[in-house]
Amino acid sequence: MSAEELHAIELLRRVPYGRVATSMRALPFLALARHIVVDGDVVLRMHAGFGYHQACNGSVVAYGADNFNSADRRLWSVQFTGTAEIIEPSTRELELFGPVPLYVDGAVFDPVHMRIEPQFVTVHSLAAHPDREYQHAL
Repeated sequence: MSAEELHAIELLRRVPYGRVATSMRALPFLALARHIVVDGDVVLRMHAGFGYHQACNGSVVAYGADNFNSADRRLWSVQFTGTAEIIEPSTRELELFGPVPLYVDGAVFDPVHMRIEPQFVTVHSLAAHPDREYQHAL
């Protein structure tokens, strides 16, 4: 792995959730997902009830996460692009994910898992001016 890929993996491990993006019926969408990093791959857990995993399976997706809601003065975002594949997670992976949410939008959470082997990795950071807080990010 390159230094940028290792840095992106390290950043991704700092936050539990991100967003997966691809298209479904020719329309783009973003879906919330819980993630873990296992052997350099990004493994996602999301709700099966929306059918987003079916659109992602076998497709090139982008997965992004950030610390924009943190109190950190150095903001960052990472994006991983690769092909998603539905998987059955190992016992170890399930333990890394932690407890499953009970509900999503009022429906019982039905977990489905996908693995993304990152092919392209992007890291962006934004540092605050030391004399003031953020007023505008961009």
